[in-house]
Order: sequence, then C-alpha cells, then structure tokens
Amino acid sequence: MDYGYARVSTTAQDLTRQIDALKAAGIPEQLIWTDKRTGATMDREGLADLLRRVPPHDGHRINVVTLDRLGRNMRECLNLAHDLTERGIGLRTLGDKIPVDTSVPGPASDMAIALLAMFAQMERIYMLERAAGARAAKEARGLPTGRPPKLILQQHAAAAAMIAAGTTPEDVAVGFGISRATLYRELRKHRDQGEALNSTQPSDC
Repeated sequence: MDYGYARVSTTAQDLTRQIDALKAAGIPEQLIWTDKRTGATMDREGLADLLRRVPPHDGHRINVVTLDRLGRNMRECLNLAHDLTERGIGLRTLGDKIPVDTSVPGPASDMAIALLAMFAQMERIYMLERAAGARAAKEARGLPTGRPPKLILQQHAAAAAMIAAGTTPEDVAVGFGISRATLYRELRKHRDQGEALNSTQPSDC
C-alpha cells in the first residue's frame, strides 16, 4: 500500500500542490500525512504519526513529492531512509530529477538518496547565508530587519477606530485579511508605540 507525506516550512505556506501530486499518483487523501514545520529536524508530529502507522515488512511504501519534503538535514534524512529499508518499507519520490524508489532493490536508490539529501542540506545552508547577508545589509543601512508588519501605522489607527465604533474584532480582522490573533497583536503593538511616544513628549508644566 502507498502512503503519502507532504511538508511545508511555515503555517503561511500551502500544501495543496504536494497533496494534489500525491493524489495524482494514486494515493487517497486519507493516507496522506502533512506537517507545517521546518525540514531541519525530523521532530514533526505528522511524520512521527505516519511512521507509527505504516506496518513493517508488508510491501508498504511512503511517497513524497521531492526528498527535501522529507527533510533538509542530510544525516537524519539518510538515517530515516535506512530505518525504512530495515523495516521493509519503501520510499519513493515523485518529482525529483534523480528518481528514488527503495522498494526496487539496488544501489541506485541509495546513491540517489545520498545525493538529494546533500543537495537539500546545501540549499538550506545557502538560504540561511543569503538571509543573514540580506539582514546584515539592512542593518548597515539602518533599515528595519525581520518580517514586515501585518498592518502599517495608518491601518493600526483605522482598526482601533473601527472597533471603538462598534465593529467586531472578527469583522475588522476579515476586512484587513488577517487573523483575529494577529489583529490583537498589531493593536497591542500600536498601543505600546503610542504610549512610548507620549512618554517622550515634554510636559506642559
């Protein structure tokens, strides 16, 4: 039996493309496990549950679109592939340029897994280096670093005014295309910035 696994690195990313590819390969959606977590670690709830549920030594196979969806840590990725082989569970990638299918015995899949795992880890290293370089360049120019705010200053004020006028936070959040939790966080940030600004103003006395 074929099982599927799909992963993206953050909750903001979408799993649809991977799930559609797995379903197109004949894997029913109820046999597809997912995670929204970085591939730098194998400590993922969906992957752990999948590994618990696939019976060993029965010709079962785990499918991923590309090997980097399984993991971007070379050592752990190779260890997992080895453990699956020891349990008699195959591993197949659907979209890698170097095909992997360990359910077909032979050294080719072992070599492909090693190469793909190495490429995935190298890409992760380069990605982190690029991010660090961009952050350093911004700091050198005195520009803000990190994620951009969900709401700009004028939107903070507009959201606060709408709530004060009686609009529910849920409706305000929908109007700005954000979650209610994000709205509360942004309003709290707006309030804190206002208090900090007021504390720097000279007093009248």
